[in-house]
This record gives sequence, C-alpha cells and structure tokens, in this order.
Amino acid sequence: MLRNTGKLAGCTLFITGASRGIGKAIALKAAKDGANIVIAAKTGEPHRTLPGTIYTAAEEIEAAGGKALPCIVNVMEEQQIAEAVEKAVQKFGGIDVLVNNASAISLTGTLETPTKKVDLMMSANTRGTYLTSKICLPYLKKSKIAHILNLSPPINLNPVWFRNHCAYTISKYGMSMCVLGMAEEFRGEVAVNALWPKTAIHTSAMDMLGGAGVEKQCRKTDILADAAYCILTKPKSFTGNFVIDENLLSEEGIKDFDVYAVAPGHPLLPDFFLDVDPNTLAMKMEAHGASSTFKEGKKVDRTIPERPEGAKHEGPQGTKQNAEFTAASPAGPVAETFKVIQGSINEDVVKATQGVYRFELSGEDGGTWYLDLRNKGGSAGKGDPPMKVDVTMTMSSSDFVKMFSGKLKPTMAFMSGKLKIKGNMALAIKLEKMMMQFSSKL
Repeated sequence: MLRNTGKLAGCTLFITGASRGIGKAIALKAAKDGANIVIAAKTGEPHRTLPGTIYTAAEEIEAAGGKALPCIVNVMEEQQIAEAVEKAVQKFGGIDVLVNNASAISLTGTLETPTKKVDLMMSANTRGTYLTSKICLPYLKKSKIAHILNLSPPINLNPVWFRNHCAYTISKYGMSMCVLGMAEEFRGEVAVNALWPKTAIHTSAMDMLGGAGVEKQCRKTDILADAAYCILTKPKSFTGNFVIDENLLSEEGIKDFDVYAVAPGHPLLPDFFLDVDPNTLAMKMEAHGASSTFKEGKKVDRTIPERPEGAKHEGPQGTKQNAEFTAASPAGPVAETFKVIQGSINEDVVKATQGVYRFELSGEDGGTWYLDLRNKGGSAGKGDPPMKVDVTMTMSSSDFVKMFSGKLKPTMAFMSGKLKIKGNMALAIKLEKMMMQFSSKL
C-alpha cells in the first residue's frame, strides 16, 4: 500500500459524504499526515441500516492523527454548503483540498426512474459537485496545495453505459464535465481531477446493489484512499486528468494489488464506464463461477408429488393455496421453478409483498408466466394473470431459473441488460428480497 509522506500535514480537506465508505477512507488516509478534515455529510443521527455518522467519523479521524470538523451538509442545499465552508475557514483558516465524493445512484431505465429520483441524482451528483466547488474555489485559489478531486468516471460515450440507467450516467458525467471545465478555467491556480476505481469497491451501497457475498468481487476502499492521496500530493500542474486507481498506483510502484482485495485471488468485478460490456462481464463472471450473489443455488427437486386436479396445496405454515400445477402442467426448468415458488407462497409473503408480477420469458420453456403476491393466499402459473399486473419482467428462461435459484442477482441481470423491467420499481425490489426465501428451496 502507498505510504504516507506527511505532505498533507496541516492542510484542510473539505470532503463530502465523508461519514462512511470512500469519503471516510480518504479522510483517514489524510488524517495520518495530521490533516484537518471537514466531514461534510448528511448523517448526524445513526442510520437504521447504514453504519457511521459525521461524529463517529470525526472520532476515527482524530484517533488517526488528524483534526476533524463534523458538519451536517446536504450538497443539494447551497446554504448548508456555504455555512460548512464558513465554519471550516473560521476553524482552520482556509481550505486546501475539496473532495466531491457525495453521490446518489439509481440503476433504473428511463421509464422506470421516478422524477424524484432523477432530481435527486442530478442535484446531488452534478449540481452538488458544481455548487460545492463554486463555494470552495475562492479559498482554494489562496492555497499552495489547491486541489479539487471528483469521484467520477472518464466520460465514455459508448451507448452501453446509457441504455440501462440513463439518468444516473448523465448525473455522473456531469461531475466529470465539471473536471473538464474547471481544470481549464482555473489552470495554474487550482488542480481539478477525477478519480474512478478499476474494480468494484466494497461499500454499503455495493452491498445493497450486489447482495450477499458481493464483497468477494470487490476491493477495499483503501485503494481509492491511496490513489486520492497520490493525486492530492501532486503539484497544481497535475490537472484535468481522469485517473483510474490501479493505473496510477502501478505508476507509483505498487505491484501487489491483492492487499486491496477483500478476498485475494477471487475474480474482481470491473466498475462501470470502463468499456467492459455488461454482457461480456456477466459471461466472464459466470466462467469464474461468480455472480453478484456468489451463491450456488440448490438443484430443483424434480420429484413433485402428483395431486388430484383442483386439490388444495398446503404451503408453509399450513397456508392453503390453489394448486396451479397438476400432473398436466407444463414440464421444464421454468415450470419446475414455478412449482417450487408456488409451494413457498404463504399469507405472510403475500402480505409483505402486495404485488402481481408477469414474466415474459424467451427460449426453452418460455412464454408468459405470472406470480400473484397480492391477492388472498397468492398464486403462480403459466399465462397472463387474471388481475392487474404491477411489474413486467422480460428475460430468457435460463436466466429466470438462475435468478430464482440464487445464481444470478436481479441487479446484475438488470445492469447487464439480461433483465428488462416495466412497472413499479419498488415492487420489483421487493420481489428481489423475497427471492432469498425462494432460492433456499431451489
């Protein structure tokens, strides 16, 4: 790993989103030099699912050797940014470095992205980066260090990075365009660069996107902290660059990258925007026996007891359900999967989900299938459901079986273009959670 040189001793870093994850890792790296860290983040009270607050981060920073100023900052609120900058200048005398790390993400298609989510990503990512930079720049221009670092990707106009999550891509590229413009506008005064990981980084956000076990395909936040430290200790003449962490650290003499891996030796998941086509990526992952969940599903027990047509099926906890599958039902992997799903439905599942799903499947054993998790005891079967559909999912039959058996994470299927979703995205996410119950029986 990259050693600290002490070059940031006494410098003041204003880092957005520094209460956890990548932002905090960069803060802790600088703190080892004795830097002053302004923790500009939203989390003042403990989050119900995410670790850390601005105050717990401040404790860690000071324990590492730095000085901390925790500030409640939502980068969508100009006044909050301005107040935090003013506090930083009053306490530390100025600002030497700005790290625009705070970001929002929604990997949804154009028709499935609510306006509220579009506004969130544009405001937090593009507008937040622009505003925070604008407010900090008068102080940065007075600094001998004078760096802005945006956690954003190189701009890549390959349509593959737009087709599945257009709004998110635009918002992240907005951050990158700030680098292009400001690097030229303030050349010689303030260095402005972007940093992006070559592989997925293990954070709370990645856990939510990738599911259980995704950390095995990730590197630790340490690699970005080291790369950021390397950039921020360079002269102002190093500007306008779109830096990939591994490439930079290789140039700095780092040879052993296993030290950054969560699970050394395990295949790593490349990050977005680096021209690894998602479909190719998915195939490479599967070739290494890996997916977003990294969990091998159990084989379907194809010995299903026959029941008289019209008989009731006893589901878990004694819940009675209509028998959608009989001896005359279709055969094949999809049909067998639906049989197991049918046997797993109960009133608690229906009560917790409240959605009707239609699956348009191509390939062997394909066609239209449905899953009713809204009415009475729930049901599943072939054909269109006899009620209003909330979510339609389109994919191949083989990927459907993999998805429900736990071998293919729905998020990965969606990102790679294998799964298309129309309708209520909140219910689509609910189904993903319910799949954990189904997959244990497949």
